[in-house]
Amino acid sequence: MGGSYGLIEVSGIVAALDSMDAMCKAADVSLVTWERKLGGRLVTIIVEGDVAAVTAAVEAAANIAKENHHILAASGVIAAPCEETRKMVARSARRIQKKKNPETEEA
Repeated sequence: MGGSYGLIEVSGIVAALDSMDAMCKAADVSLVTWERKLGGRLVTIIVEGDVAAVTAAVEAAANIAKENHHILAASGVIAAPCEETRKMVARSARRIQKKKNPETEEA
């Protein structure tokens, strides 16, 4: 998988799932992380792949948002993310992994 990021920010969980589905079906990308802000009113989806794939994925998500009357707040492609950007995205991805696989603590 390439090292480029594709991002889309939409309003609402339904729009986010719809957009993510379109992104993953449109191109060879993988979900890196997602962020939910304002109680779920804004959701950012971040996928990773090569530049062409993430560009196609973001375009597909933008098109599906428009077709389904979702609010598209922002979208973008970062072709060659700097190390600080990679760290920030990795931090978000680790946060989600912790929620999915909580470490068991001994009593």
